[in-house]
Amino acid sequence: MKRIGWNISKTSKIGRTGSALATALLLILAMAYPARSTAQATGAANIHGHVTNPAGMALNKGEVRLSTDRSSDAKDRKYPYKFPIEPNGDYKGTGITPGNYVVFVFQDDKSLDYNESVPLANGDDKVVNFDMSRPDYLAKMSPEDRKAVEEYKKKNAEVVAANSKVQNLNAMLTQARADNKAGNYDAAITAMQQATTTKPDEGILWITLGDAQLGSADTAAKAAKTAGTSSTDPAITQKYDAAAASYKKGVELNAASKKPSPEAAAAGYNQLGQTYAKMGNVKESADAYDMAAKAMPSNAAMYYFNEAATLYNAGKLPEAQAAADKAIAADPKKAEAYYIKGQSLIPQATVDPKTNKIVAPPGTVEAYQTYLELAPDGPHAADVKGVLEGIGAQVKSTYKAPKK
Repeated sequence: MKRIGWNISKTSKIGRTGSALATALLLILAMAYPARSTAQATGAANIHGHVTNPAGMALNKGEVRLSTDRSSDAKDRKYPYKFPIEPNGDYKGTGITPGNYVVFVFQDDKSLDYNESVPLANGDDKVVNFDMSRPDYLAKMSPEDRKAVEEYKKKNAEVVAANSKVQNLNAMLTQARADNKAGNYDAAITAMQQATTTKPDEGILWITLGDAQLGSADTAAKAAKTAGTSSTDPAITQKYDAAAASYKKGVELNAASKKPSPEAAAAGYNQLGQTYAKMGNVKESADAYDMAAKAMPSNAAMYYFNEAATLYNAGKLPEAQAAADKAIAADPKKAEAYYIKGQSLIPQATVDPKTNKIVAPPGTVEAYQTYLELAPDGPHAADVKGVLEGIGAQVKSTYKAPKK
């Protein structure tokens, strides 16, 4: 020992030679045992897999536990490794000391399944799955448990089928709405007739069917007008009748559902009001619009205005004026409602035989003036000024709309 120490410390040249020899020796050893060196660097094993319950579905909670203790009772057994099972049934464990393990599946601290021999070596990443729907596992279950599994599988199959039906109906509903928007009414009618046959108790499906039928009726009526034929042709009136029937069924089903939708009710009644007006059923139209406003009071002004506009376009002027008044009462700043009111009243103007001046019905001038006050640059402003000048009325600019 002294001699070695003296040689190394005495001569720097010998020291450098010894260092080179030591380095070469390490390289030789590394080359001679590469696998051993890598395995010692890893020093652990991993495990992962998927757990399926007896019903054939992912076990969505629990633990996978590892133990090498095969002699102790279950209550005394030690589990050095415990890995959680994810909601999708997968699990993963890392940093496991190599060995031959019993791998258990636990849920609520109860052992459900196991694999009695899982050898893990350095660097392993082993897949260990558990399928509790396998025949030999089910055969060991009690008759009561097997019955419970079968009932669960049946109920789950029903849920899956119901969910699939809902998804399909939602897709059909989305497409039908797109077709209605694009004017593809026949396609929307076909889809919604199929949908209402599949689920006849869903109100929104009937309302969407009504939208398609109303669009088809309007298209036919427009074509008849262009061709100079009657818009009261039975083929056209049948289309309006079908739309009205669908809307009525839709709002009735919505009202009878566990959670009626105010939006669906308002939309259905609003469209039913338009349908009745185009059929010439003035009272039914007004009643439907009133129901829409009742379903969603926050939008009452809009529904009453729709009532007024629909009736005005249908030439029902007294009824249009009454609807405009309801819209104004709901929203005193709704300019278009004042315009419809004025337009509904002005045809009733008379000529004073003594002065030969035009006498507008009461409320006409005030309605026009309010429109100009609220919408001085509105689309009807020029027409309104012309009417007021024509009847010799002053155009006021200081009128204030009454507060709601």
